[in-house]
Amino acid sequence: MKKLEKQAWFLWLTKYWFLFPIAGFLLLEGGVFLYFGEKSYIAVHDNMDLFLAQFQMLKNTDSFWKHGVDIPFLGGISRDNLPSELSLYSVLYMIFPTFTAYVLGLLLKAVLAIVSFRLLAKELYPEKYMHYRPIIYMTGFVYGILSVFPAFGFAFASMPLAAYLLIRIYRKPSKVLYLCLFLYPLVSYFSYMGIFLLGYVVIAAIWLSIRDRKPAWHLIIGVIVLALGYIVCEYRLFGQMLLGDGVTIRSTIVNVDLSAQEVVQEIFTVWKDGIFHADGVHTKVVFPLCIVYFVLNNAYYLYKKRTYDIFRDRFNFVMLFLVFNSVIYGLYDCGPVRRLVEMLVPPLEGWQFNRTVFFNPFLWYCALFLILIRIYDMGVIQMWLANIIICLAGLAVILSPGRYNDLYYTCYYRAYEYFHGTEVDELDYEQFYAVDLFERIKEEIAYDGEWSLAYGLHPAILEYNGIATLDGYLGFYAQQYKEDFRKIIAPALERVEATRIYYDEWGARAYLYSGTDLSIVRATKSIQATDYDIYIDTESIKELGGTWIFSRIELANAEEAGLLLEGSYTSEDESYTIYLYQVR
Repeated sequence: MKKLEKQAWFLWLTKYWFLFPIAGFLLLEGGVFLYFGEKSYIAVHDNMDLFLAQFQMLKNTDSFWKHGVDIPFLGGISRDNLPSELSLYSVLYMIFPTFTAYVLGLLLKAVLAIVSFRLLAKELYPEKYMHYRPIIYMTGFVYGILSVFPAFGFAFASMPLAAYLLIRIYRKPSKVLYLCLFLYPLVSYFSYMGIFLLGYVVIAAIWLSIRDRKPAWHLIIGVIVLALGYIVCEYRLFGQMLLGDGVTIRSTIVNVDLSAQEVVQEIFTVWKDGIFHADGVHTKVVFPLCIVYFVLNNAYYLYKKRTYDIFRDRFNFVMLFLVFNSVIYGLYDCGPVRRLVEMLVPPLEGWQFNRTVFFNPFLWYCALFLILIRIYDMGVIQMWLANIIICLAGLAVILSPGRYNDLYYTCYYRAYEYFHGTEVDELDYEQFYAVDLFERIKEEIAYDGEWSLAYGLHPAILEYNGIATLDGYLGFYAQQYKEDFRKIIAPALERVEATRIYYDEWGARAYLYSGTDLSIVRATKSIQATDYDIYIDTESIKELGGTWIFSRIELANAEEAGLLLEGSYTSEDESYTIYLYQVR
């Protein structure tokens, strides 16, 4: 009897082993962030300095659903420039505190990827779904925990869902499927993924219509339904793009023009390594395995004189798709090509059509999955080899210190402090936003919504704490305001050519810049500055209505610059000292 029970347990474990690493990781991630709370280390770049502050501002001003209102940063920005309320990711921030919503987003991203990948794989391999189930779940899981751009984590994770819906609609459409496709933009994002997805579906519809010798009406209708879904879910974005009559900073953004050799090098680099916003962590396991398999598989086809199979192999198609996206990325930095696109479609001026590369992480793990199921079909021993490979790919993701691997850095920095008995220089979430410190400052000065600026710290910190800012970070705002703000920082720009180019040719970060250092804004406890003077035009600040400057540096030339020191304020753990200056 005991022997039978052991056999039953072993069979169950063999069939469902994948549940343990998946559940274990989700419990670990949730447990770490629950235990450390806001003392966790969260990525700053394009995250805490951008989207988290935006969501907090929408919460502070109760503006998620409002229309015709301005959000108090960059001198006042239309609510329509910020994330849509018709997004499941935005809903998290409506319901939960910002840090909690962020952590839930990380966990749900993984769950969404698993569910989406399962649906897609079951649609493509219905007869062998049960056989492939362990690596279906594990591949979806590993893809779901990639450290990609957090604010668009749902958009990355749901790519398999989009593929599933479109394939099902092509094969056997229904009203429910069309409704799901219409609602798909709730977990996607138009300007990063949606517009390219629509383009790919149009290409697929044309190709299938030619192949089948009849219009692929189901897919053509799907394109229309999906486009309408994006228009509804992101109506604010479409209103700004299509109905806005003001000139934005997109018109003055200068893109680099690379030589032919540099373009080729960039194509190879992004194909092999990816980019930090879409970090597939594929170079450690996935990339070498795919390259070796590609060579051996196609050499086998040639050896067997099955050349036609080279063009029918799904794996080869995925690899070709990866190259295509990388080529588009490189061509964006080819001046003649980019200018041709802008001439043919003027509204796309300044728009990054090279974001096709955001599809590459999904494609790399599709390629890996295709290899693994072929290994699975070879026998029991090979099955466990495939299981080991996907587990190694997962470990590579978890242990890679990518820019957005918050779990890794939280564990690493907290372990370092525990074993070395000393604090790291980096700021954790609580220290970065320093809510208690800024509440104390606001109370002491009886802050009443006056326009302010930040020096030596991200304006997002002030914005998060309910302080209106003339400065800020946004990739889409009025060109006129960029020029008005430039008058404030002109003295600094005149002193540092690299900073002038950075602002004039991009301008998304309208910050107070140093007149000597390339950057004095860091998410660290220490401040590294070679010059304690500030170079600003105070009269221009007053013209824009500015009153306060919150600085992490005690200014040596405050009086000369027309500023009056109101006081200095230090957080309880002494991670921050803020010097508050009033514009005289």
